Order: sequence, then structure tokens, then C-alpha cells
Amino acid sequence: MSLRVFILAGEPSGDRLGGTLMAGLKALAQDVEFQGVGGDAMAAQGLTSRFAMQELSVMGIAEVLPKYRHLKRRIRETADAVIDMRPDVLITIDSPDFSLRVASLVKAESDIRTVHYVAPSVWAWRPKRAVKMAKCIDQVLALLPFEPPYMEAAGMACDFVGHPVVAEPQASMPEITDLRRHFGLSDAPVVLALPGSRRSEVSRLAPVFGAALKAFQYQHPAHRIIVPCAAPVAGLVRAQLENWPENTVLLDPNELEGAEFAAMKRAAFTTADLALAASGTVSLELAAAQTPMVIAYRFQWLSWQIMKRMALIDTVTLVNLVSDTRVVPECLGPDCTVENIAARLSEVAAAPDRQQAAMALTMERLGQGGEAPGLRAARAVLSRL
Repeated sequence: MSLRVFILAGEPSGDRLGGTLMAGLKALAQDVEFQGVGGDAMAAQGLTSRFAMQELSVMGIAEVLPKYRHLKRRIRETADAVIDMRPDVLITIDSPDFSLRVASLVKAESDIRTVHYVAPSVWAWRPKRAVKMAKCIDQVLALLPFEPPYMEAAGMACDFVGHPVVAEPQASMPEITDLRRHFGLSDAPVVLALPGSRRSEVSRLAPVFGAALKAFQYQHPAHRIIVPCAAPVAGLVRAQLENWPENTVLLDPNELEGAEFAAMKRAAFTTADLALAASGTVSLELAAAQTPMVIAYRFQWLSWQIMKRMALIDTVTLVNLVSDTRVVPECLGPDCTVENIAARLSEVAAAPDRQQAAMALTMERLGQGGEAPGLRAARAVLSRL
């Protein structure tokens, strides 16, 4: 089977999804031609990116406005490239502000089939996004098992293909031993602290996380704290740690080789007795490592006012949503205080097993033990061509 694919990703998480999907397509189709935009993971599968993916990795009005004209030009250029190629399928991966605009232009000028990988969270808020998306997308590849009905109701085909977290490797005992030896942790209990991967998140969360962990450590002095951080915010996190407990350990990817950092991060997730994390997909990484958690998040005032009025769900934690439980405690908005977080951490430390069944069920429902998500995604794309 010969296959022509234009594939588009705009950020590192999308690039990883794209890489595994491309590998799956190559395994199932004998002759595949790829064009598009992506990063290192997609390049490893044979994609020569039309331009650097980093051009698309901008967030927020303040960041987007200065680059608006350039991004608009890239949208038009990319749509023209798709139309010129006449692929069997255009696959856009997340980054809806860019990728769906490309898909819209392509649909307006051709009948090229369009697939979008990662469903918008219309089950959480702004459900009309699915209706708007259906005007330019034929098929959606969903990461969460409860998402297909929302997409199908809007008029799109939708396949649950599994979440990539289920295919991520977990730490080995030698990796855990190396981490503990490297930082002199001995057999001390460990709290994993994850204050976000964006500068705005770290700025809002690191001060309250640090104070809450100080309060928790005062009651639990044996616990050590490990903070793995993303490279772009490593300097900011390091500066914030001046006000954290004195024996806090920082895992900085700028100071370690890529493979060494990845191994240490895996080991930190697995060896931790509990975690304090910002809201986001990191809760699924913690569930994969079977590490009980407290989720906390501070929003900007206006964002919180809008969210609490428009939200369609009573929890933001994916482990709670996928397992259909509410066992992971949350400290959100005005409840994201030092006292609340420290109290929830103490509760989880006293009964860490309460979350185990929900975390295991979450991994099962996300596809753990089944076919790899990238291969499932590729099979779903091919089945509907």
C-alpha cells in the first residue's frame, strides 16, 4: 500500500505523538511519503520539516501578538503546501490555533481528508469547539476513552487510540538506586514536587508549593523533596528554591545528559512516596508510576472567574476523571493555600494506598497492556481512508 501523508505538529508533546504515529504508519503501509512540520521525534521517522517547529510554540496573547503576521503567513504557506502535495490524508496534531486554521484553509480549497490527533477537552468547557472543528476535520484520534461520543455528536468520526503515557518506560531498580545514591537520599521517604512547565505557572505556584512543603516537612522531617523541572524554566525554578526546604534536590536537564536526566526523572517519579503537582497531564505520569498525589493550581483572577462559571466538570484531575472517582485531592483557585496543601499532603502520606486502585484503573482504561498508542492511531487512520 502506497500512502502520502502531510503531518503537522507544533510543540514537543505533539512531535512525540507524531513520531509514534509515523512509526505506526510505516509498519502498516509498505510505502509512505511524509511531508510537513515537526520536531526531532518526527525527523527520526523520516520527516524533513518545512520550517522549525519552534516557530509555532508560542503561548498567550503577549507572546502571539508580536508574531501574528509571521504565524498567519506560515498558516497560508503550510495550507498551500498541503494542497500542492495532494496527500491521501492531512494529519494535524494538537496546537489547534495553528493546525485547525491550516485544516480550514485546506478544506475550503480541496477535498483532502483531515485527521486531528488529540480531541479538544469539550467535556470540560466550551463544548461548541467540537461543532466548529467539525467544519474542517473528518476524523479525530482521542487520547481519553470517554471522548469519542462528544466528537461523534458534532459530526466527526472519532477513535480512542490510547494515551501515550501507557507506553512510557518506568524506572528500573538500578535507576532508582543510582538516583538515591547520587543525591544521598539513603532510604528517606521522598516527596516529588512539580510546580509546572511554563514560566507563568512556576511564578504563581513555586512560592506556595515551597511554603506548603516547609509546613509539611515540619510535621514529617524525614521526607526529602525532589523537583524535576523542564529546561526552559530551570533557572526560574532554581531561583524559587531559595525559599523552599533546605534539603530540596533539583533535577535540572541543563546540567545532565538527555538520557541521564530521563533516567533520573523516571526514578524520581517511581521512588517518590507522594507528589505535589500542578494540574495537567502530569497526573497521568504519576499514575503510571503508581505515585499518590495532591494536585494544586493557582489561576489568574480573571481566568478563575471565567473557568468556574463555564466548567462542565467538578474535578480537573485526569486520574479522577478517567477512573470516575474523586480520590485525588485538589487545591484549586482560592483553595490553593499553604495550609490546605500541607493538610492534603499529610492526609495522603497517612493513607497512600487510597489512590492505588484508581491509578491502576486509569492506566487500564488508557490502554495499558494493549497495542501501542502510535500503532493504534495509525490503524485508525488507515481504517477510515
